[in-house]
Amino acid sequence: MKLYIKYMVSLRCKLMVKLELEKLGLHYTSIELGKIEIEENIDKALKQKLKSNLAISGLELLDDKKSILIDKIKNVIIEMIHYSEEIPNVNYSDYIAEKLNYDYTYLSNLFSEVEGITIQNFIIKHKVEKAKEFILYDELNLTEIAYRLHYSSVAHLSNQFKKVTGHTPSYFKKIGEKRKSNLENL
Repeated sequence: MKLYIKYMVSLRCKLMVKLELEKLGLHYTSIELGKIEIEENIDKALKQKLKSNLAISGLELLDDKKSILIDKIKNVIIEMIHYSEEIPNVNYSDYIAEKLNYDYTYLSNLFSEVEGITIQNFIIKHKVEKAKEFILYDELNLTEIAYRLHYSSVAHLSNQFKKVTGHTPSYFKKIGEKRKSNLENL
C-alpha cells in the first residue's frame, strides 16, 4: 500500500516516519521523500492513528489526490535541486512532466491554484536556498554556483537572489561571516 506524506523533505523526516511505522507494527518496503510503501493494507482506525502520530512530528498524511500530486511536484523539485549531484540540464517543465507522467500545463495550473505561486517561482526559491547553502559553506565561488544551478550568468543569479532575499549574494556572504565571527567571540 502506498501512502503519501506532506512536509517529508529530509533524511530526518524519513527517520521520523520509520519510527512511527515501527511503533505501529507496520512493515515498509520503501521510504522515499513524500512517499512510503507498506506491506499491509491498513484500516481507517490505524490510518488515523498514523496520521495523528505523524502530525506530532509536523508531517501530514495526504488523502486527496490533488494534494498528493502537489506534494509529488514539490518533492521532484526539492530532490532535483537539493539532493541531486547535478541539476538536470533540461527544461524544468519537461523534466517535471516526464518524472510525474502528466502534462506540464495541467501540473502548472494545479500547482498555482493550490499553492498560490507558480512552479517556476517555487524552483527559483529553492535554487536561491541552494545558492545560500553554497555561499554559507564557502564551497564554491559565485561563477561556480551560477554554473552549478544552471543560471545563464552570475548577474542572473544575483538578480534572482536579490529578488528573493532582498540582499546581494556578496552581502549575504558578509552577513554569514560576521555571524560566524560573533559566535566565535562569545
